[in-house]
Amino acid sequence: MIPLHDTIPSRSTPYVNYLLMASCTIAFLIQLSQPPGAPDLVERYGMIPARVSHPDSEVMVQEYRSAQLQPGRVELVERPAAPSAVAPFLTLVTCVFLHGGWMHFLGNMLFLFIFGDNVEDCLGHIGYFLFYVGAGVLASLAHYLSMPESTIPTIGASGAIAGVMGAYFILYPHAKVMTLVPLFVIFFTVMLPAQVFLGIWIVFQLLQGTYSLGGTESSGVAWWAHIGGFLAGFLIVLSLRPLGLIRSPVPERNYRAN
Repeated sequence: MIPLHDTIPSRSTPYVNYLLMASCTIAFLIQLSQPPGAPDLVERYGMIPARVSHPDSEVMVQEYRSAQLQPGRVELVERPAAPSAVAPFLTLVTCVFLHGGWMHFLGNMLFLFIFGDNVEDCLGHIGYFLFYVGAGVLASLAHYLSMPESTIPTIGASGAIAGVMGAYFILYPHAKVMTLVPLFVIFFTVMLPAQVFLGIWIVFQLLQGTYSLGGTESSGVAWWAHIGGFLAGFLIVLSLRPLGLIRSPVPERNYRAN
């Protein structure tokens, strides 16, 4: 399911949401501009769980290379990871601004664009920035706890954006999301209640995350970062509401869809 737009207007310009999207865009363009043989930014700024667990030890990563003795074939080899550019625990933050490819980047920016502005409306600019970074760190931590000895670098804004989605789930229970749904080779659109859209999304993450605990990392997706981020956003908003730190959402009559 791909969200196209929601039914909630923004009350103010979401400066922080735009800043976060711009930061991710700049970081991604820097990744794309790296010349061959340059230090791997993913390994230098991505979160490698084993490096966080053993910050003073050398981490070995795996990669495919052309087999020297068998032209045309590739082999899986181990090599030392590029040294971290920051303290290993800080990669729980820096990894949030990197992406693994165009689809990863564009998908994340679409979700952030649709859901982030309305959450910023409720939390305020500074509050939203702190919330986003905090959700990203907690998402990274959730992935780390699920695979503390993994040597695969973890990158992407998905966990932080999942936190935004968890907050949206609480703040806008009556919102609706225009959704593009693929059915084999046919695509159609449907207006779904936001809580249904987000509920389906988090259930899928939970199913995949539970399966991943069997020890496989082959999917290449940090499911527990998504789950941890969503729960973090959900619980942070629930905790802040009684303290009066959240601005009331747009009145329901302004965004209820017919």
